[in-house]
Amino acid sequence: MRTALTRRASLALPLGFAAMSIAPTTRAAADDKVLKVGTLKLIHGISAYFYEKFVPPGHTVEVYPFESPTDGKNAVLTGTVDTCIHGIAAFLLGAAAGEPVMIVANANNKGMAVIAGVNTDIRSIKDIQPIRLQFSDHPAALARGDIDAYVGAEPAPGISLANGTGRLVEYPYSTPIGSLNMILSASEKAVKENPERIRTIVDMHRKAVDYAMADPAQIVEMAMARLGQQKKSIELAVPNVELAWKLDDVFMQRARAYTRLMFENKQIRQMPDLDQRVTTQFM
Repeated sequence: MRTALTRRASLALPLGFAAMSIAPTTRAAADDKVLKVGTLKLIHGISAYFYEKFVPPGHTVEVYPFESPTDGKNAVLTGTVDTCIHGIAAFLLGAAAGEPVMIVANANNKGMAVIAGVNTDIRSIKDIQPIRLQFSDHPAALARGDIDAYVGAEPAPGISLANGTGRLVEYPYSTPIGSLNMILSASEKAVKENPERIRTIVDMHRKAVDYAMADPAQIVEMAMARLGQQKKSIELAVPNVELAWKLDDVFMQRARAYTRLMFENKQIRQMPDLDQRVTTQFM
């Protein structure tokens, strides 16, 4: 039996999962004391904005926000940034295509939700026709009635819930992938040639994550300042966000499950060797 989701055939999915084969280039000459980090314009990438509290003496940190995971991953490969917080799917697409991208830390668990229009009768995801939209376009498209539902990243679900146009269908964490979502990436070149620089950033990342997770109110304030969202929507989003840094056995189990699922669904042509693409040397 088909649902309302099928009748209008419109479920918005995140944009930015197309792979691009690019060659890494030498990082532009710059002051070695300036640490360049990328992150997505999403609340689960908010930890990058806390790095400045833990930057080593004599260093500064510059944060580069990106709209899509692929843009963030490509910025790492081209040397535009030293590291970037982005979705693991973009990493897997790049690694499967032979791009020299590596995971140097976890970044976020959870942060996703399936949201349906408040006036629809959608109760679960069944037969759908996906429509690709930028993360930031999801709430407005749902409010206008352009789509019936979306699989979106916070703070989009929080916005739809706060303004009354959306209704929670589910938090999609019941598969073997669990709540794994975003990672901290670096290029293979940077890991091999300048490991101390990457270590410094991972250390800032670890401290920033622990600091922010110890006081969710600070996440709310930082997200309001950096993302420009209303307090109500951010407060609804924060409980669905778990900033992270550890590369432990649970992470690897979920990452392998994610890789298998993308391969089985023909999103990647081959399964990258995660033992070679995930490094714990900075843990």
